[in-house]
Amino acid sequence: MHRVVNLPNGVRLALAPMPDMASVSLGFWVGVGGRYEPAPVNGVSHFIEHMLFKGTRRRTAREISQAVEGVGGYLNAWTSEEHTCFYAKARHDRFAELLDVLADMLLHSRFAPRELEKERGVIQEEVAMYLDQPAQHVQELLNALQWPDHPLGRPLTGTEESVARLRRPDLLSFFRHHYHGQNLVIAVAGCLNPDEVIPKVGRFAGSLPGNGGRSVFDPIVIRQDRPRLRVQTRKTEQAQLALGLRTCSRHDDRRFALRLLNTVLGENMSSRLFQIVREETGLAYNIYSSLSFFDDVGDLVISAGLDPDALPKVLRLVVRELRRLKTTAPSATELRRARDYVIGQMDLSLENTENRMMWLGEQVLGYGKVTPVEAVKDKLQAVRPADLRRVASDFFLPNRANLALVAPLRRSPRLVEILETL
Repeated sequence: MHRVVNLPNGVRLALAPMPDMASVSLGFWVGVGGRYEPAPVNGVSHFIEHMLFKGTRRRTAREISQAVEGVGGYLNAWTSEEHTCFYAKARHDRFAELLDVLADMLLHSRFAPRELEKERGVIQEEVAMYLDQPAQHVQELLNALQWPDHPLGRPLTGTEESVARLRRPDLLSFFRHHYHGQNLVIAVAGCLNPDEVIPKVGRFAGSLPGNGGRSVFDPIVIRQDRPRLRVQTRKTEQAQLALGLRTCSRHDDRRFALRLLNTVLGENMSSRLFQIVREETGLAYNIYSSLSFFDDVGDLVISAGLDPDALPKVLRLVVRELRRLKTTAPSATELRRARDYVIGQMDLSLENTENRMMWLGEQVLGYGKVTPVEAVKDKLQAVRPADLRRVASDFFLPNRANLALVAPLRRSPRLVEILETL
């Protein structure tokens, strides 16, 4: 189902042939993101992501997009805490065009001063947009609270101030340090012939600089003995809540039980939090939980939008469910539904060439190999109800809890005391 090939200069090529598909998806994955940035250049990874679309020695910004969209394709990119990905998707017989465009962007981007200044303004507008979205901004407040004095606690976009002070030499220095063969994974999924794809990608890989090892980040050191609270007072109609609980890394086997625990707790409409807080009590329109796993840490975040007066009541309901998961294992039936949901969502997602390409890139950058999907399913099948209770006991603790709010509060309610009952 997949193949990983080591190319010259350390580039790793991951392939997933899907012969019944009409499309092919190609992604260039760089092992660098926001957590690799020193504080003075916060936002530089995201800025570089933007600039690679702004013109090369061969193409203008318009010609880059036209080269892919003009053949019926799609081109995009994103920056995360540990990875940056540039990707394109089109009909399978257009693979050569996709490779040529992405390679041109990576090898020949000009970082033209005039384009850089224009894009600085675009990014500052993006920063302002997120600040105007309380549901988004509360997540950034939580990150700052949960990972204090660390790059994981800073916005991926940077701040208005940090973006304003970034200069072309900052971008070029960071780019040259991190964008090289040993730090690059190329992932391809779809209707493809590996015997044709490997030499084509190999010719491009040989043009990359080969110096430098894989990027290194600062480890997390957390000292916390009680829950922490951060409130930003705003004149909003709703209170936006984000409750974070620090968990484990992507390399910890407990992540499989956590994945199912998150589904039981708040991932979908059948989950406990959605049923209790929305369906039974009508206290919130939206409430959900989500997981993030990094190389050395992770977190589970519960998010909700609700009436400010309902904050204490909703938080008590949330804490009650967290405590219940620590003391009483879910039933076999509830676990089976959660497992069927997770495996079903995985299967549906991986029918898509773009999602399959994403799976390849995340696996190779995150683990150094591609774990077969069936092996992941086997790990999920091995989880028992007692395992969910065990990981809840490991992570649902007061000294792992952090709460961020964006709300029209005149005074802060006694929410820390509620969290101390975890």
